[in-house]
Amino acid sequence: MSQSRPGPDRPGGTSILAGRPVARIGFGAMRLPGPGVWGPPRDPATALRVLRRAVELGVNHIDTAEYYGPRVANELIRAALQPYPRDLVLVSKVGADRDPGGGWISAQRPDQLRAGVEANLTTLSVGQLDVVNLRLLPPGEVDGIDLDDQLAEMVALRDEGKIGAIGVSNVTAGQLRQALPVGLACVQNAYSVLDRSGEYLLQLCREHDLAWVPFFPLGSPFARVARVTDHPVVINAAQSLGATPAQVGLAWLLAHDPRILLIPGTSSLDHLAENVATRHLRLDANTMALLDGLSPFPVA
Repeated sequence: MSQSRPGPDRPGGTSILAGRPVARIGFGAMRLPGPGVWGPPRDPATALRVLRRAVELGVNHIDTAEYYGPRVANELIRAALQPYPRDLVLVSKVGADRDPGGGWISAQRPDQLRAGVEANLTTLSVGQLDVVNLRLLPPGEVDGIDLDDQLAEMVALRDEGKIGAIGVSNVTAGQLRQALPVGLACVQNAYSVLDRSGEYLLQLCREHDLAWVPFFPLGSPFARVARVTDHPVVINAAQSLGATPAQVGLAWLLAHDPRILLIPGTSSLDHLAENVATRHLRLDANTMALLDGLSPFPVA
């Protein structure tokens, strides 16, 4: 299915995810649990208000994971939004888990992927997850687990009706090519105006008509990824446009390719409003050229 053109009725216009129209500015639930994505939020009432306000503002694509909390993000989504709006697209991911101390651990075996999907279904209280991303670890970090076996389990879950569509996350170009034959809906990889190392993967998404959903779209000190909002060119552009540096970084992504879907996360109502207001920001050609030059990228 070809991507739809941006429209005025949704944040940032609309595009297609798993055959369904979604606002190009969605919401990532990773920031809703407590510090370190562990335990309950400091202010559960505000977390619920953020989710409800996101939907009120036109967001209909929420990205989550059972291991955010764990369970916390999904429980908040269920408490805030059930019964879910008919047009809401819930996207989760499998491939990781948490240890008793909050550490991130691998859960890459096919049986663990299945258990992750089942846990999401239970916590979100849904019969089917619209999209589930298979989040891979860097090559060499998980030995003895074959990608084809992982993909076969995801296809089986799709065939059983437990997931509507399959995505992949944190993949190399080779892994993406290996996964393409199963039929994918989206790719989630790190990508921003300062980190365009995934540009070739975005090119593959263009060729195969897949949604590109960048994580760390503004960088991340947690992951040692350059913070877009600290770059002087971004700051100067924001000042000249009467916007915030975060809005400039997000607006560049929206302008760069119509397949890009954003899932900025926040636990703040003010930051939520700021993120969604990016739909009104237009970057002129000179600003785009300056931002385009901030990061070299591979072409093959």
